[in-house]
Amino acid sequence: MKYKFKTPPYKHQMDALERSWNKESFAYFMEMGTGKTKVLIDNMAMLYDKGRIDGALIIAPKGVISTWYNQELPTHLPDHIEKVTVMWQANINKKQQEKLNRLFETGHDLHILVMNVEAFSTDKGKKFAEKFLRSHKTIIALDESTTIKNPKAQRTKNIISLRHLSVYRRILTGSPVTRNPLDLFTQCYFLDPYHLDHESYFSFRMRYAVMKTAHIQGRKIQLVAGFKNLGELSDKLQPFSFRVLKEDCLDLPDKIYMKREIVLSPDQQRIYKEMREKALAHLNGKKVTTANALTQLMRMQQITCGHFTADDGSIQDIKNNRIEELMDILDEVEGKSLIWAHYQHDVKTICKRIEKKYGPESVVHYYGGTTQEEREKALKNFKSKPDCRFFIGTPATGGYGITLTVANTVIYYSNGYDLEKRMQSEDRAHRIGQKSCVTYVDIIAEETVDTKIVKSLRKKINIASEVMGEELRKWI
Repeated sequence: MKYKFKTPPYKHQMDALERSWNKESFAYFMEMGTGKTKVLIDNMAMLYDKGRIDGALIIAPKGVISTWYNQELPTHLPDHIEKVTVMWQANINKKQQEKLNRLFETGHDLHILVMNVEAFSTDKGKKFAEKFLRSHKTIIALDESTTIKNPKAQRTKNIISLRHLSVYRRILTGSPVTRNPLDLFTQCYFLDPYHLDHESYFSFRMRYAVMKTAHIQGRKIQLVAGFKNLGELSDKLQPFSFRVLKEDCLDLPDKIYMKREIVLSPDQQRIYKEMREKALAHLNGKKVTTANALTQLMRMQQITCGHFTADDGSIQDIKNNRIEELMDILDEVEGKSLIWAHYQHDVKTICKRIEKKYGPESVVHYYGGTTQEEREKALKNFKSKPDCRFFIGTPATGGYGITLTVANTVIYYSNGYDLEKRMQSEDRAHRIGQKSCVTYVDIIAEETVDTKIVKSLRKKINIASEVMGEELRKWI
């Protein structure tokens, strides 16, 4: 395959393109960190250069649409392609309307619309997407396609209803089956109703699920008791999908860094603004010490994490999007993951949510509140038990002296300011014994101290030396 790529593809990415680039529908089942986003962008570029498309609708979760817009498309889309790229916003002001109108201007540009999947739960989002699709020869790309695994969800129904308006369709996910094989039906139906030879979810379920009748509150309910014919199902996926795991990619770099961005909830925005004003007032006319500066940053970062310490010392929770973003990430990853959080309160919150979704045996914790006996048991279970997938700790406690190479995904729910602790916690997975590259994911609240903290840590800058004097005002 000859093509002038902006960024050279790895071998597995080239293999994916050779299998898929001119097919009407295709699934990239590529583990997080293997570059499925780049593959999709290269595919878009090739179809555009061949005159087969002039529009692209990219549908992604809230946490990644800004990454698509600000990072992935500018990085990988070839420079010779003139483009108009617009990111959907639900609250459309005059400036946003002008941007949206550019998508319908005549010309030879590639028009790209990036929308969050949640927008398709509304008529407003669906109708605008439909207008865009009817005006262009398009490819629809559904990033993290498990977001439409529920056949009863309104967004699933709306997205599937638009499939016939596109020339090409792609789905992307690292983990197409998050709970059970039935997750596959709506994802594949979106691509092509005939891929799996079943016109309805119920006939698909009858073929691949073992059902039992349960009696609950005087009603008969059909429940899934197990699965059957899974070899057949796997065979049906082969012609229109490409599966790759990080362990299969020998040419990947040792460390891969990713970001997942969230927006503060209205309550967080209000409290964050109040805390910022208090911090600036506190600093006016005072000599700023390192301890003083870091205290102000910590208070603001606590708010981005979804809690704050009240005057009486109690911790108050704030409604936030951070934990939901983490759970979305966990749906996407294969195998075992490390989750680091700066605050013990966050460790406890995360444990509860994971236990609720994946079961108590799926998670262990390792922080200041964990006894020595519990720590030893946690390490043993995480390393030896296949069902124990999530290790949650604070870098201050778990970031030193332990080996966790059974995991190749490391998620930073929140970061501290200590560069050494960050580097040490990264190295729990990336050390002798690790047989795969390691993916590091930072959850970041947009336009907050989060952004500057993570940027500094990744550049290996000592934050304490950065936030003195007038620099602190720039940070907050």
